[in-house]
Amino acid sequence: MRVAVFSTKPYDEAFLRKANGDGDHELLFLEPRLNAGTAPLAESCEAVCAFVNDDLGAETLQALAAHGVSFAALRSAGFNHVDLRAAAALGIAVARVPDYSPHAVAEHCAALVLALNRKTHRAYNRVREHNFALTGLLGFDLHGRTVGVVGTGKIGACFARIMAGFGCRVLASDPFPSEAALAAGVEYTDLEDLLPASDIVSLHCPLTPETHHLIDAERIALMRPGVMLVNTSRGALVDTAAVIDGLKSGRIGHLGLDVYEEEDELFFEDLSDQVIGDDVFDRLNAFPNVLITGHQAFFTVEAIEAIAATTIANLTAFAWTGAGVYPVALD
Repeated sequence: MRVAVFSTKPYDEAFLRKANGDGDHELLFLEPRLNAGTAPLAESCEAVCAFVNDDLGAETLQALAAHGVSFAALRSAGFNHVDLRAAAALGIAVARVPDYSPHAVAEHCAALVLALNRKTHRAYNRVREHNFALTGLLGFDLHGRTVGVVGTGKIGACFARIMAGFGCRVLASDPFPSEAALAAGVEYTDLEDLLPASDIVSLHCPLTPETHHLIDAERIALMRPGVMLVNTSRGALVDTAAVIDGLKSGRIGHLGLDVYEEEDELFFEDLSDQVIGDDVFDRLNAFPNVLITGHQAFFTVEAIEAIAATTIANLTAFAWTGAGVYPVALD
């Protein structure tokens, strides 16, 4: 099957070629992101392979269908960037990668917690300038602290186990309690009870209409003064304007982000020689108690291998049966 792979980086090509083995599929690697304007690049292809920041809205899907595309293989677990209703109407099947390496994301989240707490990123820059003063680098013991985990799917449950290993009390909020989390000693409670009880709040839930701006001004007001908030899930889980207000007031004492509400035009690109036009992002980045990484939590060898293998499996399954191994459809 001929497949147009959009948003290709060198590592995407390397791992997908390896997963494709003897070349069961003809992979056309394309650097541009997928949108209505670039969709014609998939001409003569039966399928497209898209990443998390590609646009698979109705207009893009219509353009793809006009060029004969009937399958979209997502290199991501999330699918909020896909208009599933339009895809169904156009006869375009969609599949995703529901599980790659929960350890990758959970461990990166723990790294953000540790770096924010002990100011590792600030200490690194100081030492490079031969500044060995400790003033302003004071942290706290994680042992004995309370960590609130919002969403305990595979990633959230893995993060909960890591924090329990530090000797933390772990609270969780999820309508579907995880057996793995319960086995690690996690205590389930309502979100409104979790927020004021937690020293650290970490978000691990999917982005849905119900979770959009889950963390807003009202819920930030419930949090402990000086709380650490970490989001490695989806940017729009938090109301960025409300978070900035929380940072200014001191209600949020530390903020760790691997995702950002308006990341589409920023993340996964080298913009080091450009002026960023996003004033909100620049404002966030100006706070000394904010640490932002560019959607790299998933980025480990194990995770990329799993993503590539599942993507090829979805393509092969569609070629044989007309559906991916992990299809995404309207409820």
